[in-house]
Amino acid sequence: MTKEMTYEALMARRGEIMKQAVGIDYSVFEYGKIAFDYERMMRETGYSLQEMQVIQGESGVGNTPLLELKNLTALARKIAPEGKGARIFVKDEASNPSGSFKARRAANAVYHAKKLGYKGVIAATSGNYGAAVASQAAMHGLKCIIIQECYDSTHKGQPEIIEKARKCEAYGAEVVQLTVGPELFYTFLKTLEETGYFNASLYTPFGIAGVETLGYELAMQFRERVGKDPDVVVCTNAGGGNLTGTARGLIKAGANEVKIVGASVNLKGLHMASDVDFNKKSFTTGHTGFGIPFSTWPDRSDVPRSAARPLRYIDRYVLVNQGEVFYMTEALAQLEGLERGPAGNTSLAAAFYIAQEMEQDQIIVVQETEYTGAGKHIQPQLSFAKENGIELKFGNPEDEIQGENIILPSHPSLLRARDIDVNKLKASYIKNCVNQNQLEELSEEDLAFLMKDCNAPKDFVLNVLEELKVRIS
Repeated sequence: MTKEMTYEALMARRGEIMKQAVGIDYSVFEYGKIAFDYERMMRETGYSLQEMQVIQGESGVGNTPLLELKNLTALARKIAPEGKGARIFVKDEASNPSGSFKARRAANAVYHAKKLGYKGVIAATSGNYGAAVASQAAMHGLKCIIIQECYDSTHKGQPEIIEKARKCEAYGAEVVQLTVGPELFYTFLKTLEETGYFNASLYTPFGIAGVETLGYELAMQFRERVGKDPDVVVCTNAGGGNLTGTARGLIKAGANEVKIVGASVNLKGLHMASDVDFNKKSFTTGHTGFGIPFSTWPDRSDVPRSAARPLRYIDRYVLVNQGEVFYMTEALAQLEGLERGPAGNTSLAAAFYIAQEMEQDQIIVVQETEYTGAGKHIQPQLSFAKENGIELKFGNPEDEIQGENIILPSHPSLLRARDIDVNKLKASYIKNCVNQNQLEELSEEDLAFLMKDCNAPKDFVLNVLEELKVRIS
């Protein structure tokens, strides 16, 4: 019997499709009205951290260099208050096979897919993860399909996304490119069902646990090199997996005092699902269009329960503007001789400013870099912005208006990291839990879960629930 393929019918089969495509029955983790056993779900990978290191090492992933950015540190100290200016380091994840830290996520997912007997893997991503999955699939002899949200309705594609398609195809993957809109998830589900391939999602326990090796390596490398843990680790934040996995790895290394800072590009006012806004942004990842909604409702992802839960681990969340990231990309190349892509440089722009708040004997580290070239380079990105009516100029980044202009700082002292109120994000998350499930009453189990899932004290959670008129039974 032929299955009905309307949007509504396919969405109704989502749970069944996902269970077959991931090999995880998410329902076994559920309890209460909104709660689920997160740590039990993470153990579903079946791999210890040491086993993940072996899996990654066999495909050339991990053990990436830790580099001190002495020239950028010196520049930060020139403009910092006297005695300020922490040492700035970067973990050079561009040395992974596919050119980004996402090789760690893909290595675990693709290894597990082959172990379970799947013939191929599928990922819905316009970012570096597609190249990572394609690379790992090629190593393991599996078929690979990458589904991208690539174009607006005029069939104009962003140079960075097109470059990532090129890289996926170079590894032998089939790339399906779509216009912006709801067809992405429909096409993704339909392809999973038709092929029977593994869902190599960014948000499964396999993907997030793969990043734990990064955080663990960081701690081990710093202890060996300088005899202590870093004081601050800055993670570019989009869907939350980068920050979540890194933080969990640091915890497994016993580096519990390290402060975790999330950094995103400020794209305020630009709607990620808008055909009009799609090509007005110059960043395809690491921006507020993903960072904010995925922090406040992580289960919007392509699996029933996302393993990326950034509010559990984040200590501070800051925004930088587009022009500041482009400026820092150029500064990294010209002062340190490292040409890297915009994702890691989002965190580097933030770290450059935060270092000026810290003491000179302290350490701040940017935990990832990504490869650059072709459409990922700043020149095609800025040219594309100009073609889409975006004004480019030097000046004060505080005057940048997203979707109208990109302002590169006229002096390094003008770079800023702007704080977001993390408590507001936590309150939004609690509200989403209540509203998405249409609840008027929660159990003590649910209350305890909310406290853990957004790392908030009991009084804070109860006050938000009281505002929502939700009872605890």
